[in-house]
Amino acid sequence: MGIQPLQFFRLLADRKVNFFTGVPDSLLKQLCLCIAANVSSDKHIIAANEGNAIALATGYHLGTGKMALIYMQNSGLGNAINPLLSLADPEVYSIPMLILIGWRGEPGVNDEPQHIKQGKVQLDLLDSINLPYDIIFADDAKWKQKITKGIDVAISENRPYAIVVKKGTFEKYSVIETEVKSELMVREEALEILLKHIPNDAVIVSTTGKTSREIFEIREKNNEPHFKDFLTVGSMGHCSSIALGIALAQPERKVICIDGDGAFLMHMGSIAAIGKSQPKNLYHILMNNYVHESVGGQETAIDSIDVQRIVKSANYKNIIGIDTPENLSRYILRFLENDGPGFLEIRLKPGSRTELGRPTIKPIDNKYNLIEFLQKK
Repeated sequence: MGIQPLQFFRLLADRKVNFFTGVPDSLLKQLCLCIAANVSSDKHIIAANEGNAIALATGYHLGTGKMALIYMQNSGLGNAINPLLSLADPEVYSIPMLILIGWRGEPGVNDEPQHIKQGKVQLDLLDSINLPYDIIFADDAKWKQKITKGIDVAISENRPYAIVVKKGTFEKYSVIETEVKSELMVREEALEILLKHIPNDAVIVSTTGKTSREIFEIREKNNEPHFKDFLTVGSMGHCSSIALGIALAQPERKVICIDGDGAFLMHMGSIAAIGKSQPKNLYHILMNNYVHESVGGQETAIDSIDVQRIVKSANYKNIIGIDTPENLSRYILRFLENDGPGFLEIRLKPGSRTELGRPTIKPIDNKYNLIEFLQKK
């Protein structure tokens, strides 16, 4: 039996932990659904990245004297290390907080290749930054004591304390799902159209999560090769910088970055580098369905900003917004014919196939196949 999310949440509430922030994680999905259903929007902030969440929890402590709970996938720990060590650490500002970390890539547990190394070094990494922790799991009879201990240590020692969460720890949290009625496309439909119109000599750099998985599946279905696609299966938020690096190295080749809204927000500073570099061959396409779909469908904050005005201020030259398949088919070639850096926002509704597969090509093979393709004139 797993831990009931509501029981976990009530333990936190009983200990006066009532502010929550973080970046959604598939292993923590059920708890995140519980938090979203029971906490007001001013006490639950889905952050752009994990470092932001640490800083937000710090600000909450400074303003109230209380501690917050931060949630994240272990792949996001890298984003959090700088503020953990240079802001919240006992040798600096000494900020209490409880951090839940989903343990992807746990040794002995089957997982995707991008999580294996992170999972392997997970506990050593926490030890190396002197972050005390406990581990909880589905049949853990002592999970309440561990959470209580973590809160007590965080408060008494004024320091961050981590809880590492194994796969399958939380039971399902039942929520009433309302059907989204929308005429918008789902992402895979838009990707089908894009892949039909992208030039044969162009290279695609796609973001982590279901976007890359769907591109791989579409190629398989159409019996097309994969060597022109760089699937950024990890490093969320960095695909546009990877695309910029390729575009600067290969100025005569069109480079298509296919980004997601959560990833775009996570490291949005990359658009400033793109705007300053002015690569005429770079085309940044945002697949905007307003949610973190790959890890549970939690809303992003993308609806609070005007994306097209932001990229315009960053000196992108060719900016288009599209929300129908007809317009996507009509304007994609014109978009790619103009000089970049270009930006295309495709507004979508959430949704993906339940049987969606994963890439069967190893990342290292993807790399060498792409390099071979890029060396050809």
